[in-house]
Amino acid sequence: MSLPGEAGFQAFDWPRLLLGEGASGLLLLELVFRTGVIFLWLLFLLRVTGKRGLAQLSPLEFAIVIALGSAAGDPMLYTEVPLLQAMLVLAAVVGLQRGVSRLMNRSRKLETFVDGVPMELMRDGVILDGALRRSQLSQEDLFERLRPEGVEQLGQVRRVYLEQGGHLSVFLLPESQVRPGLPIVPPWDLQPPPPVPAGFRGPVACRHCGQVETGAGPVCTCGHRHWTVATARPWKLVEESSRAAGQDIPSVS
Repeated sequence: MSLPGEAGFQAFDWPRLLLGEGASGLLLLELVFRTGVIFLWLLFLLRVTGKRGLAQLSPLEFAIVIALGSAAGDPMLYTEVPLLQAMLVLAAVVGLQRGVSRLMNRSRKLETFVDGVPMELMRDGVILDGALRRSQLSQEDLFERLRPEGVEQLGQVRRVYLEQGGHLSVFLLPESQVRPGLPIVPPWDLQPPPPVPAGFRGPVACRHCGQVETGAGPVCTCGHRHWTVATARPWKLVEESSRAAGQDIPSVS
């Protein structure tokens, strides 16, 4: 095959660019056939792995997806890769997954090593110290996942756990037990919570962890010093703040 700079090489040779050297109609038909065979084989193997592998990817299952994708791509595209060898590799990958899964069912230590353990992120409206760092989530990542659960301010939250599958389990307090907390609506990228007005005497919340105090101190127990008004009705606070248009925010609890 001629390379750029070699004799006989022609730039923008459209048949070569689109079809490749020596391509023919039969070769294209073979590629379609190979893709169909590998695709159907993958469907069968994924059916064997079970539905959980399609709904929630654990670290083991994510590794399987990568391995299957890598092993399935070459025989679809490269004619020099025999189909039976590719099918054997795919079957071996799925077999390893099933074998490791069975070992995990028998060994709690192996299951913990592969899948990890759930992590507690929040307790009684406060983000636990170091929880976001250990879970590799940002504060906005956490708030983004809480909002679809109906959380408007952190005083509604009893517990939050990051499960092994990567989703959050959110447990809310009964309506009668909801306390003023750190507002997370609207999203802070659109409208960050305002600082505490001068002379404010109501409950305030740390913007870093959500700890609620009466009167803003210089430093929160988490080590941060940025506070905002704690409220049980954040949308009302937003509306009143908008109407105030630069005036002091009224006490809302």
